[in-house]
Amino acid sequence: RSKNMNLKKEQFLPAITTLSALFKVEGSFWRDKVKEIDELNLERVALFPTCLDKNQRQEMYSLLEKTNLKEISLVHLRSDMPLEELEYLIKKFKTQVFNIHTEKQWPLAYDLSKYNKIIFVENAGNELQEEEIKNFGGICLDSSHLENDRILYPQRFKNQEVLLFKYKIGCNHIAAILKEKQLTEDGSKESFDRHYFKDLSEFDYLKNYPKGFFSQFCAIEVENSLREQLRAIDYITNILSF
Repeated sequence: RSKNMNLKKEQFLPAITTLSALFKVEGSFWRDKVKEIDELNLERVALFPTCLDKNQRQEMYSLLEKTNLKEISLVHLRSDMPLEELEYLIKKFKTQVFNIHTEKQWPLAYDLSKYNKIIFVENAGNELQEEEIKNFGGICLDSSHLENDRILYPQRFKNQEVLLFKYKIGCNHIAAILKEKQLTEDGSKESFDRHYFKDLSEFDYLKNYPKGFFSQFCAIEVENSLREQLRAIDYITNILSF
């Protein structure tokens, strides 16, 4: 285990997620989350425009600009985002890190190599490839995908664990782990990981991972309202301060 100091609440970010734009999922719609920013006096969030096309993203950005938000620390890139969009986010919202899925899964449509050092590859269902990690800043660790692999795909878990100790973990996604398998949001398979939590105990699995697996930017990637996400952050920082 890493001998890090206790994790700090500032490392954990509520997130504006967008699964409800594409799938029938529980939780709050992204526009409602944007409204919550000022209601809750939030100055920093993470952003997952994963299910929004270009026009929808422009609408989201214009709504975000009207809030008192100071920083979108972490952004989950879509493979169709041009370089100008990254530069806008860095300039307007001081974005410090980005993540992508593996290029095998979602090849990037544009050359983003100018920012490769702050782009991190996520373990999102596909096994991480060492060659690809070397091209970017390191790994974006999604803890719920990792835990799902540990339960269902032990060999993939072992292979990824080796890479997690070898390469920088530049950012994190944190979601829930269910007690029993359910169909994923897109209905493609059964899994334990879920982008929505009903009970805070669905984050208890995080206690099994070393402190060194948690970066400076840990986004709560769930469809729950920002208010509920803040409760989750309180719970998580409490169970991880050991």
